[in-house]
Amino acid sequence: MPRANEVRAKIGIQSEADVVDLCCADGLFTIPLARMARHVIAIDLDPQMVELTRARADSAGITNCVCLVGDAYDLAELVTAPRDLVFIANTFHGVPDKARLARAVVVNWHQRPREETTVLGQPRGPKTEMRMTPDDVTKTVAPGGLRPLRVIELSPYHYAPIFERPSTPPSG
Repeated sequence: MPRANEVRAKIGIQSEADVVDLCCADGLFTIPLARMARHVIAIDLDPQMVELTRARADSAGITNCVCLVGDAYDLAELVTAPRDLVFIANTFHGVPDKARLARAVVVNWHQRPREETTVLGQPRGPKTEMRMTPDDVTKTVAPGGLRPLRVIELSPYHYAPIFERPSTPPSG
C-alpha cells in the first residue's frame, strides 16, 4: 500500500492548494492532504465511509476539511468552485465509466498479477484483469481534454499519473 504522506509529497501539493479527495473511502489520504493543503473536500458515495473520514478528521484536529456524501460522477454539482487538484486513489480501475470520471490524479495499481502484489503475505488490490497501465489510463482520460504531465512511481505496487486540464482560451 502506498503511504499517504509519501504520495502527497511526491505529487507536490502546495500549502495554498484547494483539493478534492474524490472517492475518499475511509480518509486514508484525506487526513494527510488536509495537513498540507489549505482546504480539502472529501467525497464518497458510501455514507459510512464519509462518516468514518469525518470522525478521523475530527480526531486528528483537522478543521480545513469538508466531508460530503455524493457520486463522483456528480463532481461538478458537488464542488462548484475551481480547485487546484482532484485526487483519486485506488479506485479508478473499478470505475464503470472511466472517461466520464477522468478529471483527477489517479493512484493506481501496476498491471501485475494480483498474486505478486502482496501485503503481509496476502494478495492485495483489484483483480489482475482490472489493472491498468499508465498508458491505458492516459488513453482513457485523453478524450476528456486532460494532458499527461508525468507518472510518479509509488513503490512497491502503485503509480500516480498526473494530468492537467489546459486553460481554455477566452472566446470572442
